[in-house]
Order: sequence, then structure tokens, then C-alpha cells
Amino acid sequence: MELKWLGHASWKLKTGGVTIYIDPYEGEYDEPADVILSTHHHDDHCKPDKIDLIKTDETKIIATPECGEKLGAKVKSLKPGESTRIGDVAVKAVEAYNFKRFRNPGEPYHPKGLGVGYIVYAEGKSIYHVGDSDFIEEMKELKGIDVMLVPSGGTYTMDCPEAVEAAMAVNPVLAIPMHIWDTDPNEFKVQVESACSIKVKTMKPGETLSL
Repeated sequence: MELKWLGHASWKLKTGGVTIYIDPYEGEYDEPADVILSTHHHDDHCKPDKIDLIKTDETKIIATPECGEKLGAKVKSLKPGESTRIGDVAVKAVEAYNFKRFRNPGEPYHPKGLGVGYIVYAEGKSIYHVGDSDFIEEMKELKGIDVMLVPSGGTYTMDCPEAVEAAMAVNPVLAIPMHIWDTDPNEFKVQVESACSIKVKTMKPGETLSL
């Protein structure tokens, strides 16, 4: 299994002959997608011109209805708690939302119901892409996560201290910071690894990790 960080919240996961792109936005898109996952319709998570580069007639797109409307494409939408399977790969949607970060008073950047996170199950491993979210109570219910892709940039998502709390609540084997903006991922690494047994991998865009 190979996990490549394309940048921002964008990833490419290759597993069992299946190529999965998550939140296409940054990076190089030079290989056809078997599956595309989009956590929500904002441009930095659902970029039509990037998706056009990798989408074929056979590509399965799992995304919110708003993302489907934006793409003008048929998508399968999962509500939190719902799952689907593509061959030997299973995908489950989980909650992702803001309750403390607001565009305007009373208007969260990502209100509950706008988007989701995804857990991808393949080859006996679980990869949890948090999506754009604060540290929410529902994260404490997640168990058995191998890799957690956790936003830590603040403004629209958790900042570094909250990302540390979220990682410790989920307790994955490995945590990887993303959606970083101008925060220091090494600060996340130091705080997590000094407090618990979770390993943290900081990556550079374009870097690939074998799992």
C-alpha cells in the first residue's frame, strides 16, 4: 500500500491494484483514478479541473451531493456512519464539522452536514482522512485506526494544539499532519510523540509512504 501526499488535503492511495484520490486539489494528477473521494464541495477539496484529469468512465466518485452538482457528475454520497465497497476496498463516512470556527457569527465555515471525513479500509489497514473539522466528540468513538490524516492549520480546521488532542483521542498507530497553512508540523510531532505512543510522520508534498 502506497500513500502519497499531493499537498494540502490531497492524497493518492494505491492499494491492491486500486488507485484512490482523496480531495483532489494540489499536486500532480497523472494517473487515472479508480475511486475519487471528496469530503466536501469547497474548491480546495473538490477541484473540477483536477478531477477531469483523472476521471474515466469507470471511475467511482464518492462525494457530497454539492460536489456532484459542481462536477456535473454522478456521485455516490455517504452520510456519516454509511459505508460502501469497491472490490476489496471499503469506505466509511464519518462526521466532520466546525463548532468553534465561524465565517460570520453563528455561521461555521463547515457546519454539521456540509461535509464528512472518510475511513478507507484495505489490506487489513484503516486510513482516516479527517476532512475539514474541529476536534469533535464523534472522533472519540473511532477505534482501530492505523493512519490518521489530520488537519492542523487552524482558521478553517483544528489548529496544532487541537490536532494533538484529536490524535490522542483517536489513538492511531501513525498520525500525519496536513492542511497545514503556516503552522509548524514539527510542533505537532513533538507534542504528540512526547505525550503518547503514537508515531508522527511529517511529509513534504510529492512524498510517498509505504504502509
